[in-house]
Amino acid sequence: MGGKGTGRQILRRGVALGLVLVAAWGVSLTADLSGVGGRLAALGGKPAVALLAAQLGELPGEVRGLTGWGRLLLRGSPLLRMGEEAVLESGDSQGPEGPGAPPPEPADRDDEEEPDLQPADQGEGIVEMTGQGKEGSKYLADGGVYVYNRTEWELDASVLGEGTVDTVLGEGPQILIVHTHGSESYSMTDGDTYEESDPYRTTDCAHNVVRVGEEMATVFRAYGFQVVHDTTLFDYPAYNGAYDRSCGAVERWLEQYPTIRVILDVHRDALVGAEGEIYKMVSQEAGEKVAQVMMVLGTDAGGAEHPRWKDNLAFALRLQKNLVKGYASLVRPTVLRTSRYNQHLSPCSILVEVGGHGNSLSEAIAGGRLWADNVARTLLEMREENQSGS
Repeated sequence: MGGKGTGRQILRRGVALGLVLVAAWGVSLTADLSGVGGRLAALGGKPAVALLAAQLGELPGEVRGLTGWGRLLLRGSPLLRMGEEAVLESGDSQGPEGPGAPPPEPADRDDEEEPDLQPADQGEGIVEMTGQGKEGSKYLADGGVYVYNRTEWELDASVLGEGTVDTVLGEGPQILIVHTHGSESYSMTDGDTYEESDPYRTTDCAHNVVRVGEEMATVFRAYGFQVVHDTTLFDYPAYNGAYDRSCGAVERWLEQYPTIRVILDVHRDALVGAEGEIYKMVSQEAGEKVAQVMMVLGTDAGGAEHPRWKDNLAFALRLQKNLVKGYASLVRPTVLRTSRYNQHLSPCSILVEVGGHGNSLSEAIAGGRLWADNVARTLLEMREENQSGS
């Protein structure tokens, strides 16, 4: 993930829409588009936005980079096709702004629309990067733990101590692993090949992020935890609505196994630079190159009910504190986001991003296993604390 400031995004989007309007005006002077003038007049004071809406239907929120069905419909319009590039460029850029710029920061995306990832040549155009926290900006820090605030709220570090960790692990299944976007896959740069359903996606669960989830489940089981791993591809064949579908599945698992306390929605990230370069998130751990892992926490900042988001954050921070002690840079800063990602279903629910689409599957497996190993040991510590306090 990663993005530019809100002001710059708004400016770029405004310029992009202006270019679309200019293109529409120019074509209307030179082409036979009978009826277009009347349609533009009927669209009112914001013809570019309204024309986009007329061509594409109601757009979700602000006009952003268009993908999927939006691009297909846009290309079908002789009036708007010339402005496609400008409209696409109005989306969030995910890369650094120039030489020596800091690594891309997590983009504030709601993951409701499938990202338009372009395939890269084997091993080319992929840049290694290690994401780390820093002082200032929108980072909140506490004892070496960093949280990046991607909400619109003005928060300070005091929020990091406001939640309560509520994790009592008893008998029966304790951990649930799901994959809202289970078809997410990695670069085929280490000999791991698969049949793509879309760029960097596959329904072959031996090669997508479901494989990473199973490796993590294996680690948890080795420590004696009972794990339910739901391997359903909630994002296939339709990407939109995946969170609604995974929410229903989690609710059913919680009804069947009320002993479940920890819910991990395992994904992989996607980081693309301004020039199309693909970033792979790596860390050197014990001489091995592994994918970095990032925890994403939702809030009720978007208006959805999520009264215990601070408890979820407290749980993630407990894990993060042990992770930064045990490993040099395995974990990227935890990200606080506007959407809730189904985390209202449990106060110990986390979205986990294992590497990015520039990483290889082997790097993701290695990073995921190290992360799960540390988390398992932290959960054992918490269980012992609960038992000694009872």
